Amino acid sequence: MKIPRVMSTQHPDNVTLPFFAENADMSGEDEIQEAYYAFSHLGCDEQMWDCEGKEVDDFVVRKLLTRYDYFFREKKLGEDVFLTLRVPNPDVEKAEAKVLLETLESIPRSRDAASLFYKRERAPIFEVILPMVTSAESLSRVYHYYKEFVVGKQDKPFFPGDVRIADWIGEFRPENINVIPLFEDKEHMLEAHNIVRNYLRDKDVKHQRVFLARSDPAMNYGMVSAILCNKIALQRLGRMSDETGVEIYPILGAGSAPFRGHLSPDNVGRVIEEYPDVQTFTTQSAFKYDHSLPEVTAAIEQLKNTPRRRGAEINEKQCIEIIDKVSTEYRHTVEALAPIINQVAAYIPRRRMRKLHVGLFGYAREMGKVSLPRVIGFCAACYSIGLPPEILGLNALDAEDFSCMEDMYVNLLYDIKTSMSYFNEEVLTILPESVKNDLRFEWDGITIDEEHRAITSRIIKAIRENQTTGLQDMLIEAAQIRKYLG
Repeated sequence: MKIPRVMSTQHPDNVTLPFFAENADMSGEDEIQEAYYAFSHLGCDEQMWDCEGKEVDDFVVRKLLTRYDYFFREKKLGEDVFLTLRVPNPDVEKAEAKVLLETLESIPRSRDAASLFYKRERAPIFEVILPMVTSAESLSRVYHYYKEFVVGKQDKPFFPGDVRIADWIGEFRPENINVIPLFEDKEHMLEAHNIVRNYLRDKDVKHQRVFLARSDPAMNYGMVSAILCNKIALQRLGRMSDETGVEIYPILGAGSAPFRGHLSPDNVGRVIEEYPDVQTFTTQSAFKYDHSLPEVTAAIEQLKNTPRRRGAEINEKQCIEIIDKVSTEYRHTVEALAPIINQVAAYIPRRRMRKLHVGLFGYAREMGKVSLPRVIGFCAACYSIGLPPEILGLNALDAEDFSCMEDMYVNLLYDIKTSMSYFNEEVLTILPESVKNDLRFEWDGITIDEEHRAITSRIIKAIRENQTTGLQDMLIEAAQIRKYLG
């Protein structure tokens, strides 16, 4: 079976709107066209369809097949290209919990539409992504609910002595679905191998996909901590795969900003080098829309044509020591920065119609006594005032720590140099005194982007003087230079 290499997602980190967007904040119909565009023009082999935090379109498969029939007759949905649903997690998203059930019920209906279209048995959707996973039980609940209550009801009569539900309604297929866990916090990312192992105990599967977040751990614990958590999780999942014989196919949720993964068209080679054992990489909105079409398609081809391989062994004990140092300092610093970050983030454009998620700190951003925006708004606010978030928390590390990381985080200095090109020393005039001495700004080999610096100076001046007119336009102007919002 083909395992996708490039997953298009709906993360709203783009500055430029795609040509097909009808509104500044993309929504349902735009996202139908986006899925087709990602498959047909960009060459992505998977589209993640977000069913949480927005109005759910249960007829996405029917719309794709009827509107773009010429494409999907050649590229079979569920065989050549894939649509993967991201569902709410009832453990932490109580208000959205029943959307999970509605989404699972839509899977057999999508199979009916595809089977009619292709004139043979076809399951276009057979996998769902469960976010914020903290236990094997939550994964098994989704798996068994679908098997027992969505498909299982077909053999029951409507009332005693009557025909089966399947005799009147038709059969419910596929019989099973794959549930992909998405790990987003440090504790459970480091336990991903054990959670997945427990989930697989009673299931006859040959392979399992596992999704590791990259942005939310950075938001929670700092960039270096996020990367080292990813590395440990990948190493432990690889060992678990060897022990169980179940092939594990990791997915990495990386964005364009260095803080969020640095997966942009001009940096694909380095990301593959950093994460050789990842099978599927996400191409988020900035990747797709803030670069030229030839750059994007070439980068996607590079991802698809580079074979996956086993990553180098890392020292987990050293990694965890560094994670603890950075995350403690990072959280202390971000708490102090929260007022200025929230002030600026209020002017960041949304780009997608979404309700506010609730749950882990990665969603409803609570850190100590302060609240923060979601990660894209957080990043955009930091870059817009000339304060790259990549450096937050790094003052906790000494020369020995950086030496230890040379082989564990191979692109560390490149990521810092890239992000520090957006540094503006004038930001010190609006930062709280408690933070100024806790930030490390001296790095070798930094070349400041003067155009970005000029714009951020105007933004800093506007904030200092409490002049918000035109602030969003300036934020967008700076983001266009970076080629991502945040």
